[in-house]
Amino acid sequence: YGGGAYLAQEGMVWFANLEDQRIYQITPDGQAEPVTAVGPFRYADLIYDQFHRRLICICEDHTKQGVEPTNQIVAIDLDNGAMSVLVSGDDFYANPRLSPDGGRLAWLSWNHPNMPWDSTQLWTAETSSRGRLVNSTIVCGGSGVSVFQPEWLSEEKLVFVSDPNGWWNLHQWETDSVQPICTMEAEFGLPLWQFGASTYGVDSGGHVVCTYCAAGEWKLAQLDVDTGTLRPIESPFTQFDSIRVGGENAIFVGGAPDRPTAVVKLDLSSEETTVLRSSISMRVGPEYLSTPERIEFPTTDAEVAHGFFYPPHNPDYHAPATERPPLLVRSHGGPTGATRASLNLGIQFWTSRGFAVLDVNYRGSSGYGRAYRDRLKGLWGVVDVDDCVMGARYLTETGRVDGERLAMRGSSAGGYTTLAALTFRDTFKAGASYYGISDLEALACETHKFESRYLDQLIGPFPKEQATYRERSPIHSVHRLSCPIIFFQGLEDQVVPPNQAEMMADALRTKGLPVAYLAFQDEQHGFRKADTIKRTLEAELYFYARIFGFEPDDLLEEVVIDNLESPKGR
Repeated sequence: YGGGAYLAQEGMVWFANLEDQRIYQITPDGQAEPVTAVGPFRYADLIYDQFHRRLICICEDHTKQGVEPTNQIVAIDLDNGAMSVLVSGDDFYANPRLSPDGGRLAWLSWNHPNMPWDSTQLWTAETSSRGRLVNSTIVCGGSGVSVFQPEWLSEEKLVFVSDPNGWWNLHQWETDSVQPICTMEAEFGLPLWQFGASTYGVDSGGHVVCTYCAAGEWKLAQLDVDTGTLRPIESPFTQFDSIRVGGENAIFVGGAPDRPTAVVKLDLSSEETTVLRSSISMRVGPEYLSTPERIEFPTTDAEVAHGFFYPPHNPDYHAPATERPPLLVRSHGGPTGATRASLNLGIQFWTSRGFAVLDVNYRGSSGYGRAYRDRLKGLWGVVDVDDCVMGARYLTETGRVDGERLAMRGSSAGGYTTLAALTFRDTFKAGASYYGISDLEALACETHKFESRYLDQLIGPFPKEQATYRERSPIHSVHRLSCPIIFFQGLEDQVVPPNQAEMMADALRTKGLPVAYLAFQDEQHGFRKADTIKRTLEAELYFYARIFGFEPDDLLEEVVIDNLESPKGR
C-alpha cells in the first residue's frame, strides 16, 4: 500500500520511483540520479545513516517468480549503490530507526498470519564500525502484543507505542527495561497499513508531541517523558496525521469538520498553527456544511457501536417539518481502519442534497482499544453488518431518519460489508457498491503478500474454513438479494476483478430487481480521476432518486437502470 517512499534529510532528497522501482537521489541542482541498479526490488521506509554514508530501508525482493517475495532490512551504499542485507528471516519489517550516535538500530518485525496490529516485535541491535548489526535483542512485543513507531529519544532511550494493556499507549525502553510513559484508555497509535505512519515526534526539549484518540476523537498534546504528564495543545484541528517534529516546530497533516485537510505548522512555543498548504481551495461556504455528531448506539450481544451522524443541511432548502430524511449509511474500508470527523466533501455532497449520513465505526475499527478492534476476528461479515444495521435502526427508532428510505454504500472492504448487509439482511431499501468484494475465496487466494493471511484472522484459515468463506460471500447467495443496487467498477482492478460486480449485477437482472452497472476504463482499485469521481456521485444520486421517487435539483446525466419499471421483491 506504499508509504515511506521518500526521505528529505541533510539537504538531499531520496525517493523510490514508481516506474522502475529504483531509488533516486535529487541533487542540489534538481537532477534525479539513480542510486540503485535495475532489479526486481521495491524499497520503502528510508532512513539516512550519516556515519556510514548509506541508506537503510525495507526491501522487498521479487527475484523468485511464483513464490512469495522476501522482505528484508538492507543498507544501500550511496557511493556505489551496493546493497547489503542487515536483517532477514521474518515475513515483514518496518520502521528501521538509527540512534542519534549511530550506535544502535531499532526495527519492527512480524510474521504470518499476523497483521502489524495483531502481534509485532520490537528489536534493537548494536552497529559495528563496519555497519553490521550485532547482539540483536527483542525489546518487547509478540504473543498478542503489537508495537508501533519506535523513535530514539537519546542514544540509550527508545520510545514506542504498544498495547500490552489493551490500548496503544506510549512506552520507553532504557537499559533493558520497558516502562509505560502514560497509561490511559486512549490510542496513541494506528493500524500500520502504510510505511511512514507517524503519530508523534520528539521536540528539542526532549518532550513528545503526540496525537491520540479517545472515544473516537483525536487530540493533540505534549507529553513529558520523565513525569508522564500529558498536556493538551489547543488547536482548531481534529485530525492529525504524519506528525514530524524538528526544533521548535511540529508539522502535521491536519483536518477538521469545517476545513479541508492541510499541511500545518505548529509553533511549539506559542502553540499557534499556520496552514502551509491546503489540499483544496474551498468554494463552499461553511454555512452549507453539516456538522458531525459523535454517537454511540446499542448493537448485538448487548454491546455498543460508534459512528458519526451528519444531519441533512442546506440553508437554501427546507423540508416539511413532518418529513424525516432518507439515510445513507457508510461503511469504511480496511476493515481494520476507522472513519474520522474531518471534512469529507463526499459526505457533504449528500447532506447538502437532503440525505442524512451515518458514518459507522463498527466493531473491528481502530481508535477504541484492542478489545473493540478484535471483535471482528472470525466475524467479518457478521458484527460489522450488525453494527451498520443497528445504527440505521437506532436512527429510525429515535425519529431522526425515514425508515422506508434507508440506503448503504461502501468501497472495497466497506463494499463487502455493504453487499453482505444488502444480501443477508432486509434493513436497507437500496445500496451502492464501489469495487466491493463479493467473493471472499478469491480474495484469500489472489491477494498480495501483505494481506495474504489477513482473512485468517477475520474469517478463519483457508482452505480449512472454506465453507465459512462461501457462506459469507454475497456472490454465493445472490438468490437472497432483495433490493436495488448500483455497482461501480474499475476495469483494471486486480484486487476485486470486474467479474465479481458483473456476476452480482447479472443476478439482480435475472431476479427482476432494479440494477445499474457502471464500469470505467483506466481505473483500478480506488477511483482516482476527477471525472470518474464526479460521474459516480451523480450516478448514485440519480439511482436513489429513481428508487426513492424524488426529483433531484441537480442536472444529472441519465443512468441505465434495468428492471426499474417492474421491480420484483421490495
